[in-house]
Amino acid sequence: MSDDHTHVQEFFTARAADWDSRFPDDGPAYAAAVADLGLREGDRVLDAGCGTGRALPPLRAAVGPSGVVLGADLTPAMLQAAVQAGRHRSGRLLLADVAALPLRSGCLDAVFAAGLIAHLPHPAENLRELARAVRRGGVLGLFHPIGRAALAARQGRRITPDDLRAEANLRPLLARSGWRMTSYVDEDARFLALAVRED
Repeated sequence: MSDDHTHVQEFFTARAADWDSRFPDDGPAYAAAVADLGLREGDRVLDAGCGTGRALPPLRAAVGPSGVVLGADLTPAMLQAAVQAGRHRSGRLLLADVAALPLRSGCLDAVFAAGLIAHLPHPAENLRELARAVRRGGVLGLFHPIGRAALAARQGRRITPDDLRAEANLRPLLARSGWRMTSYVDEDARFLALAVRED
């Protein structure tokens, strides 16, 4: 396992048990972001870096009983927290690295990723791997329940010009990775960038 993976696992393992209690009011923001994906009954969707699985219930509601919902995360403790919260009933949990998904090419209609991009060791390659698993015309949603400025203030830091989530940085990054950005919202109460699988 690379040092990047070890760092991410250590970070989230230490926080898994009380993750949901630290952010108890995020549910409606997750549901609204999932609604913006435009999923249909029967779609196949991955929650990439699913953590405790907060997106899984709204994803299941969006695709219905005939759809497929997968939640992939690198950290066993986060997946255990998802099970303890009962969210495994909304989708299949996979202990997997989003940089090397155990999925066929083009098998998904959409990927939802909450808070993921800040933890990707190789963003262009990793977003390209997500694109590989999604059919042409499929959708990617990069989400965070608060915007960049609010998150920076919460963490006691400043936004820097090289922030990957800045529109000027994210749009070309997505384009290099097989995605075309179609929507970008960065407000105090939400961050959501939507993109379509191009090639």
